[in-house]
Amino acid sequence: MFEQVQEIIAEVLGTDKENIKLESNLTDDLNADSLDALDIATQIEDKLSAKIPDEEFTKFQTVKDIVDYLENNK
Repeated sequence: MFEQVQEIIAEVLGTDKENIKLESNLTDDLNADSLDALDIATQIEDKLSAKIPDEEFTKFQTVKDIVDYLENNK
């Protein structure tokens, strides 16, 4: 699951996936803004057939938060 999320984030942010760690903070480490976060959520929903409510996605601070949510809400 992490690898799939990592690839999506790398694609959206235009960075190498090696720069994206499980503990990476979306804002502080990866410089993602709210539009990036929305794009990441949309891509995850499309590519992983997952549904992430907006109010949940705004709570995510790290890549691990996203992965944990996806694994717990299959």
